[in-house]
Amino acid sequence: MAQELIAREYTVGMEPKEQKSSDKYEDVTRYLLDRFRDELGLELVEGKQPLVGESGATWTIDAKGVEADTGKAVVIECRRKTTRRINQEEMGGIANRITDLGAAGGFVVTPIGLQKGAKLVAKHNRIELVQLNEDATPTDFMMNFLKKAFAGKPASFSGTGILTAKAEAVQPDEPAH
Repeated sequence: MAQELIAREYTVGMEPKEQKSSDKYEDVTRYLLDRFRDELGLELVEGKQPLVGESGATWTIDAKGVEADTGKAVVIECRRKTTRRINQEEMGGIANRITDLGAAGGFVVTPIGLQKGAKLVAKHNRIELVQLNEDATPTDFMMNFLKKAFAGKPASFSGTGILTAKAEAVQPDEPAH
């Protein structure tokens, strides 16, 4: 596919007083999903935008991804829940938004995870869970997607830099005795 320059506006460097925590979480999420887009099967990640669905309703989505293999849109929704998991009804609303927009599926990003009913709705509607810690920054984060973990920690070497680690969980061939 042709390479396009995508204008990305990240406000992650703003002081906390200037930006709500949910907005900061969305900005960091967009930045990290774009940074790890290859591992997520995405060609690109765009920022928050309003989109008109088949119903005629306008939906403002937190981010939009484009699948690398199909070129189809995926909806990215952030839910910075710190005390409870996303429930079935909320996931149903996200699924409806994805369907109305004609997207191939979606990602839901949250620190805690999904309740049982929400997991069923997500699976049925091609919605993948990405867990990202609630206080993530572009350089200090822990993100889990399927069986992959991505982490960033500020590090100091002979100068300053950022250490990013990637780990993948694997199942042993035989159970331990």
